[in-house]
Amino acid sequence: MKILLVDDHAVVRQGYASLLKALLPEVQVDEAGSGEEALSAVPLLGPHLVVLDIGLPGISGLETCRRLRQRLPQLPVLFFSMHDELSLVRQALDAGATGYITKSSAPDVLVEAVRRTLAGQMYIEQGLATQLASQKYTQGAIDPRLQSMTPREMEVFVMLSRGLPTQKISKTLCISNKTVSNYMTLLKHKLQVTSHVELVHLAIDTGVLRIGEAS
Repeated sequence: MKILLVDDHAVVRQGYASLLKALLPEVQVDEAGSGEEALSAVPLLGPHLVVLDIGLPGISGLETCRRLRQRLPQLPVLFFSMHDELSLVRQALDAGATGYITKSSAPDVLVEAVRRTLAGQMYIEQGLATQLASQKYTQGAIDPRLQSMTPREMEVFVMLSRGLPTQKISKTLCISNKTVSNYMTLLKHKLQVTSHVELVHLAIDTGVLRIGEAS
């Protein structure tokens, strides 16, 4: 697996690159110092994940993410930022990010975020996810898109938004893998989403997201 780490501070970038190499020896880590470098490097290096700082000079991290996702929709982008403002988290998700953690996170959080996003799941640092959910809950009203959901559909929806695999969901709810898959198809149709990323975005918007917890 290959990771492209993008940060404009060389010392910081090299430090985190060394950390990732030490904690994930099976992963190759390449580096870029700007959004422009990242956009040029991705086609040449073929990374499986881009770990991106949000505050880049020139092309911003947000714009870099947008362009990468437009060119390569399947390429996951994990923001690794010093900023924890919820507005920036939402902007990152709107730009197509598949994860967001802060640089104050413990090393094991970074590793977990990298592993999950490499596996095609979305990951948001627990504290940020809780704040996003709380912000929605304080607004009171239940989103109309969720009003028609049965309790079991809601259970599956929450578990999917947390990134739990089919086998884990089936074991927890005592249903078959096929039944979980059927629920996934039903939920996508009912909630009018076409991908797991859109489903997680909806979970954030409706205030039920609990991403960042160990599965």
